[in-house]
Amino acid sequence: MQKLTLKSIARELGVSISTVSKALKDNPEISEDTRKKIKAFAKLYNYKPNNIALSLKNRKTKTIGVILPEIVHYFFTTVISGIEEVANQRGYNVIIGLSNESFQKEVINMEMLANGSIDGFIISVSKETQLLKDHHHIQETINQGMPVVMFDRTLSEVNCDKVIVDDREGAKNAVLKLFELDCKNIIIITTEDHVNVGKLRTKGYQDALREKGIQKDDYHILRLREELYDPKNIALLEQVILDFLILKPEFDGIFAVNEVYALSAIRASKKCGKEVPRDVKVIGFTDGILSKYATPSLS
Repeated sequence: MQKLTLKSIARELGVSISTVSKALKDNPEISEDTRKKIKAFAKLYNYKPNNIALSLKNRKTKTIGVILPEIVHYFFTTVISGIEEVANQRGYNVIIGLSNESFQKEVINMEMLANGSIDGFIISVSKETQLLKDHHHIQETINQGMPVVMFDRTLSEVNCDKVIVDDREGAKNAVLKLFELDCKNIIIITTEDHVNVGKLRTKGYQDALREKGIQKDDYHILRLREELYDPKNIALLEQVILDFLILKPEFDGIFAVNEVYALSAIRASKKCGKEVPRDVKVIGFTDGILSKYATPSLS
C-alpha cells in the first residue's frame, strides 16, 4: 500500500477525512466503535501523521511560507518581491521553498515548513503536481486548519483562496487583436495540456478562432515539451518552432503563451524569411524583462 494519508484511510473505511482526523485525536464527537476501528486500521498499516498535522496551530510565528516551482522566471522573482514587501509592511517575514517543478520536493517543503515555523502558505504548484493530479499534501494542510493561498498555477479541486488572472479571456483577446491587425493564419505556441496555465491560454486561442468562424481543422497548435523551456535547451526550442513554421508557410500571426516562446518564434520567423512585424505579428502573453529588451518589441 502507498503511504497512508487521512484521505486514503477515509476512503478505505468509507468515512470523512474529518472523522478520521478526530478519531485519531480521540475526539469524543466520534463514537467509540468508530474510533477503535480507525485507530486499528491506522496501526495495522503503520500510519504516521504528516508533519502538518503536528503544527502548532495556535502559535503565531508572524512568518509566511512561500512555495515556488522555480525562480529563474522573471514572473516568480517579481512575485517574491511583492509578497515580501507587503508581508514586511504587516510585520511578517517570508520563508521561501523551491520545488524545482518536483512533486516530491513540494511535499517535503510543505512538511518541513509546517512544523510550527509558519502561520500559512502561499503556493504555486509544480508542473509534476499538475501532471500527477495529486494534491493530498495541500488538502491535508487545509484540513489541519492552516491557511493556504494558491496563485498562478492553481488546482480547481482544492477549495482555498486563489489569486489568478483570467488566462483564457486574456489569450482570447490577444488572438482577436491579431485578427484586428489583419492576420489570417494564426499559430499558437503553447505547453502540454497538463500545465493548466498553458491549457487555459490554448482554450482562449480556440475561443477566438471559433468566434471568427474558423473550423477546428484550421487550428495551428504547437504544443512544446516541458524540457524545451529549460534555458540550456533554447537552441533546440528554436529549432522545434522553426520546423513547425516551415510546415505552415502561410502563417502571418503568432500567439505564444510566454515570452520565451514568443522571442524564439521571432528568431525562427526570421529564419523563414519573414520580418516581424511587417510579415508576421507576434504577441506573447507575459510582460517580463525579456519582452522589454526584445528587438523588435514584443506586444
